[in-house]
Amino acid sequence: MNKFKIFSIALIASASVAKAQDLNQAKKAIDAEQFEKAKSLLKSIIKAKPSDGEANFVLGNVYLNQAIVDSAKIYYSKGLEASDNKNLNYIGLGQLDLDSKNTASAQANFALATKDMKRKEVDEFIYIGRAYMNSVNPDYNSAITSLKRALILEPQNATALLAIGDAYYGANNQNDAYKAYRDAFTADPTLLRAKMQLGVLLKGAKSYEEAIKSFNEVIALDANYGPVYRELAETYYKWARNKPATRQVNYQKAIQNYEKYLSLTDYSLNSRMRHADFLILVEDYKALEVEANKMSESDKVNPRIYRYLGYSAYKNGNFDVAIKSLDDFIKNPSNKVIAKDYLYLGFAKIKKGTNAEGVVDATAFEGGLADIKKAVEMEPLAVEDLGDFGKELFSKKQYAQAAAIYALAANNKESKNYLNDNVYYGISLYYGNLNKTNGVANVDALTKAEAAFDNVLIASPTYDEAYLYKGRINNLLEKDDLIIKNYEEYVAKTTAKGAEELAKPATIKKIVEAYNSIGASYANTDKAKAIEYFNKSLALDPANTYAAQSVKALK
Repeated sequence: MNKFKIFSIALIASASVAKAQDLNQAKKAIDAEQFEKAKSLLKSIIKAKPSDGEANFVLGNVYLNQAIVDSAKIYYSKGLEASDNKNLNYIGLGQLDLDSKNTASAQANFALATKDMKRKEVDEFIYIGRAYMNSVNPDYNSAITSLKRALILEPQNATALLAIGDAYYGANNQNDAYKAYRDAFTADPTLLRAKMQLGVLLKGAKSYEEAIKSFNEVIALDANYGPVYRELAETYYKWARNKPATRQVNYQKAIQNYEKYLSLTDYSLNSRMRHADFLILVEDYKALEVEANKMSESDKVNPRIYRYLGYSAYKNGNFDVAIKSLDDFIKNPSNKVIAKDYLYLGFAKIKKGTNAEGVVDATAFEGGLADIKKAVEMEPLAVEDLGDFGKELFSKKQYAQAAAIYALAANNKESKNYLNDNVYYGISLYYGNLNKTNGVANVDALTKAEAAFDNVLIASPTYDEAYLYKGRINNLLEKDDLIIKNYEEYVAKTTAKGAEELAKPATIKKIVEAYNSIGASYANTDKAKAIEYFNKSLALDPANTYAAQSVKALK
């Protein structure tokens, strides 16, 4: 009997050690962002020992990180029924409360989690700090408070130092974040995420070359640490966005590093979707369409795939596929539809309705425009994506359609393209009324065109071409006083730029236009003034037939 008891105790001890090793392996897999491997390990632990509350809690956290809330709740609930470390699951429920903005309930759950803590335990404080940070409504100050409680008990706890570094970073306290990450790596040189985060701070400060150098130091320690390649990919992406001259090279490096990241993590549907999101960022729509089609073959039920199919098909000119995919995505009530979904659906409808000569079918255009308006209603800054589409219509002389697109952006002062969009809105309306076959200009449209150039002059008082267009617009409106006023303003502003500007052929042509228009406006009220301006035209352009004939007629 004594031998049997000893053997039994040995078995229990061995099982406990194995369980701890398995849980640590799962945690390492989570840190390495190998979430499918972590889930498999945790499920094995729970199956072997259903009483393990921590394994349930950690698995719930993995599901919550992947936004699979129902599964997270299931494992937190199972964890509360466990006999070991069940209190941790109150922290998971507390994060769900934070996500629902129920702070009082979250704090009550956190209190239950810490109620029976032993005097030297710190894990609960660390997990609570993480819950405050990982919530969809993060509270970094509360996270810092909880993590400081852990560090009072264990000042050199590397996990707590890493966590408080993340909390400081979230709270935009770069100096304390740097110190915490450095101290975490000093306390545990195997904690590569702490060293990696030092590079993340440099990336956030737009010190891209220094950040890349820092990430390469992590790779020198462990070339198989996947997350560092994701950070490298994001750094090259941001460098490309901030310095367009580097875009082509850095986008390619971003894609290469993201592929490396995927190869070291997992090719689950979740990771492939993250990959698809990244391909959208780096504008690799050929690769995105290939990836989306592969995902649709392996998992036809996940609706987000249709978004990727829709985006990539639109960018690659497959408009029928784009329209069907985005329609399917938007119609699914379980999907969280964003402005870009409607934007690309509208663009695809208009593109499909455009014939080989570049003429847009009116019905197709109105249908697409309605979707684009929905996008702007959902997210006003979606107008920042309209400029290139409007320019394409403008270049095909589809002035009315271009104006309808730019009209959505012309009053949004928060848009980074506000000035440019107003210029194109104004000139689209102007050219749309320049050659009316019935000779009747649309007064309302031209009034809007003039207002657009007024917006331009408020935003950029030195944009002198605005006066030129205001003069042209009032020419169509036959408002002599405003023709004279705006063309004279254009001439005065241009003359002030000096002889070099006045010597340019393009400038001479515009000033001759101004003088001729002013002369024509004076012709019925002040012949002397009219002749004066026509003569100014002839001084710059002696062969100008209109000015010569006008002087002759007025004499």
